[in-house]
Amino acid sequence: MADERAGAEIVYGAEDCLRSSIELLEELGFPRGVLPLKDLVECGRVRATGFVWMKQKGPYEHFFEATNTRVSYATEVTAYIEKCKMKKMTGVKSKQLLMWVPIVEMSMENENSSKIYFKVPVGIGKSFPLTAFMTEEEKKKYIERSK
Repeated sequence: MADERAGAEIVYGAEDCLRSSIELLEELGFPRGVLPLKDLVECGRVRATGFVWMKQKGPYEHFFEATNTRVSYATEVTAYIEKCKMKKMTGVKSKQLLMWVPIVEMSMENENSSKIYFKVPVGIGKSFPLTAFMTEEEKKKYIERSK
């Protein structure tokens, strides 16, 4: 397991981790609110393989009003990244019909996509509007661009 972290760039502390995670989401093309992690203590990235991780002080649940979805984030969330995609995700679960279902991938067709697609281990998934995960600031910019 430690091998996949070899050569990693690691940042520690809430402020540096928050900045790092926001930069990562922006670089991938995702809205800032799609991974609303709390109390981050460590974030790492292996540029050679695309492996990333984010550690929080403890697990966290978030309710996305715009999608009517409850999502649980473990103390550590990991993924392999590429433009418009986070795959082989661990540590993220969504509550579906009274059951917690792991989310293993989130992706968009391209940078101009208006939807994010979330996939579960059996290969099926759901898409939601990008705006459901945007901050107010991002929504304003998005609306301006769409005009």
